[in-house]
Amino acid sequence: MKHDDDAHLIEVDSKTVFAITRPDDNLFYLYFIYCLLSNIAFPIVFLPLYFRFKTLRYRFDNEGIAVSHGILWRQETYLTYSRIQDIHVSRNIFERWLGLGTVQIQTASGNSSAEEAIVGVRQYNEIRNFLYSRMRGQKVGAAAQPLVAVEQSVDDMLAGIRDELRVIRELVEGKRHV
Repeated sequence: MKHDDDAHLIEVDSKTVFAITRPDDNLFYLYFIYCLLSNIAFPIVFLPLYFRFKTLRYRFDNEGIAVSHGILWRQETYLTYSRIQDIHVSRNIFERWLGLGTVQIQTASGNSSAEEAIVGVRQYNEIRNFLYSRMRGQKVGAAAQPLVAVEQSVDDMLAGIRDELRVIRELVEGKRHV
């Protein structure tokens, strides 16, 4: 079994996530399975899920995520990355069988359930990693570059302190000999 303990630290190309605009086609089969499990309520359950599948759209941009769906009652949600508090990936047995996952996004709205969910996508790990990096306000890979610059400036600062201490020591030793 594969474990990805530090999967949230893996850098994701933002173009991969920005290209996701629709759920995977296997989401339709997942909804069909849910309808079959509803038995005699199949037509009542199938129509809303079918229209949800057909109208579900995602849009990732530099500021946030937009999710929209619906025909008669169109619902559109836009979450900025700065509002995201927590991210969960869930996959039930049918989603795992179809290779799908759901990314649940929570905000500080006080609601215990997820504010928004990105359902039926194969790139659930990439989306989770992308959202982690965006909610921190930076790219994961970009964090290493400033540390190098800081280390160099600390080295320069310490070398300057060393040089000044040498000069002071030479002055103090020079006064002792006078």
